[in-house]
Amino acid sequence: MTTYNWDLIERLLHEVQNGEGSFAPRKYAEQEAVEKATAGESTGNLDALKKTAADYEALLFKRGFIESRPEEEGGNGENFILTALGAQLLALIDSSIPGNDHPRQVLDEQPDALDPETFAEVASKAQIA
Repeated sequence: MTTYNWDLIERLLHEVQNGEGSFAPRKYAEQEAVEKATAGESTGNLDALKKTAADYEALLFKRGFIESRPEEEGGNGENFILTALGAQLLALIDSSIPGNDHPRQVLDEQPDALDPETFAEVASKAQIA
């Protein structure tokens, strides 16, 4: 069973959603670690977190949750936009939405929650939200 760092994935998806500049997953991982440390939470190994963020960027792209920003929208090959699948994932795991723990738990119970077919099946169920 594959487990994911949903806080980090949420951070990456928010950066894709809000950003038009170059996407920098390692920098976002470092910012996430600083915020968690400031809140008194354990951050683990920073280098490992940065590597995980870079791996997540590749995974989210490969599996269709993000895609390259089109040139006519300011795309430069180093920035992304959310796909419909990515927006749906962000809506499920967004920590600013009350009750986000349940969808994350349901996703964690899947063999690989970010497998596009598995995610689509799970996300289509009304009781997940």
